[in-house]
Amino acid sequence: MQLVVARIGRAHGIKGQVSVEVRTDEPELRLAPGAVLTTDPASAGPLTVADGRVHSGRLLLSFVGVNDRNGAEALRGTLLIAEVDPAQTPDDPEEFYDHQLIGLDVVLADGSPVGELAAVLHLPAQDLLSVKRPDGTETLVPFVHEIVPEIDLEHRRVVLTPPPGLLDPERAEVASAREADAADSEAADAEAADAADDSAADSE
Repeated sequence: MQLVVARIGRAHGIKGQVSVEVRTDEPELRLAPGAVLTTDPASAGPLTVADGRVHSGRLLLSFVGVNDRNGAEALRGTLLIAEVDPAQTPDDPEEFYDHQLIGLDVVLADGSPVGELAAVLHLPAQDLLSVKRPDGTETLVPFVHEIVPEIDLEHRRVVLTPPPGLLDPERAEVASAREADAADSEAADAEAADAADDSAADSE
């Protein structure tokens, strides 16, 4: 099956290098020199990776036959697609391919249904899970262990332990109001204590 592994960004330098937005947990495998990738749009490819290096936290790639800045700029926005065996799994048991996750049921720790995992979004800051709710709305969930502690492929489910407000914004507003009230109460108690101390000092 086909798997999007990167999106081409800006040209870098004048020799055809491009920055890429990585969308795979295995860039050293999927984007290694010699890898042949199909593209979206198809007219931009196929592209063969000639070389790659990390510069200032970004992955830079060069492709066979793309030798100048104009050629690199023409590829901007192109998706790079690798062929992946559907039965293949990552070496790390804590990692998953996107196609393994899409379509899984999303539930809370107590088994309460949340929705269906519709997509995995690979953003520069972090990965997000797009969850389609029963009412047709979308909820974006940070793909971190504290919020997504369990992925059970055998039972086809993703377990969430979301903070207040992630799934229900109204709860976040209530929690914020409670925190504000608590802060005001603490401030009032502190002022009262200061006033009592001042009164005691005056009486002395």
